[in-house]
Amino acid sequence: MTKETNVIEELEQLELKIDELKKFSTEQNIDLSNDISSLQTKFEALQKTAHERITPWERVKLARHIERPTSLDYIRYLFNDFIELHGDRLYGDDEAIVSGIALFQDKPVTVIGHQKGKTTKENLQRNFGMPHPEGYRKALRLMQQANKFNRPIICFINTAGAYPGKEAEERGQSEAIARNLREMAGFTVPIICIVIGEGGSGGALALGVGNHIFMLENTYYSVISPEGAASLLWKDSSKAQTAAETMKITPPDLLELGAIDGIIPEVLGGAHKNIPLQAEYIRNQLEKSFAELSKLGKEELIDHRYDKFRVMGSFI
Repeated sequence: MTKETNVIEELEQLELKIDELKKFSTEQNIDLSNDISSLQTKFEALQKTAHERITPWERVKLARHIERPTSLDYIRYLFNDFIELHGDRLYGDDEAIVSGIALFQDKPVTVIGHQKGKTTKENLQRNFGMPHPEGYRKALRLMQQANKFNRPIICFINTAGAYPGKEAEERGQSEAIARNLREMAGFTVPIICIVIGEGGSGGALALGVGNHIFMLENTYYSVISPEGAASLLWKDSSKAQTAAETMKITPPDLLELGAIDGIIPEVLGGAHKNIPLQAEYIRNQLEKSFAELSKLGKEELIDHRYDKFRVMGSFI
């Protein structure tokens, strides 16, 4: 194994080698059980320590994996009767944001999420998950509707950031994000936010003002990307790995800092390895959160959210 090979790659290589030996043993009628057993033992031992050994940069790479489950993937497994709603009623429909109403365990909810693609064509269609202002205004329209009809709100966060192009600025990108922050703070329904991939800057925070905020195990949440931070700090974007380790952007760091409420376990090797199982992990957390937040009244939900964000960044 080379120095650059990470723990996930080691596991994948071992798994591939085991499969190859099993296939060769069957095809050639050769007894390779001792070799297979030895590799299997090594694989299981590495599995047990994989979660502790994974580095911040490895988490960032897994968060960006092209096959990583999207908001629509999780919606498919977690909710019934999802009806997608389009448009911000001001400019147009932004496909970098998906939003709609659905049933979660027979209870109506509003679901909103950043949406990336898994192919070049899909990513161009979805603008690589980077919303324009109309995307955030569409999200706000759906959240206001949820607040009116007393439906809990679930937000899936997965964006490198809000789209920084000229046309986005012309249509009021900063104002759209700021309005979402203000309005979400005052909604009287439970809001649960889950970082399922990248959590980049204000583009992520615009869907992140929740009563409960969770992160999948191999995700990150940051004001700037590691590459961007490296360019600013050292004038060298190739030092992104060093930046990722110093920025405290991974779930364990943010849980310790009090910026999130919990970490949702992830399938070994990344969420893309078993989407149905990963969705089940998310379902379990949603059930616990709803059970807790359902005990709070409308004003208590607002106070709960206010108190949560008020203490972030406090120091002595």
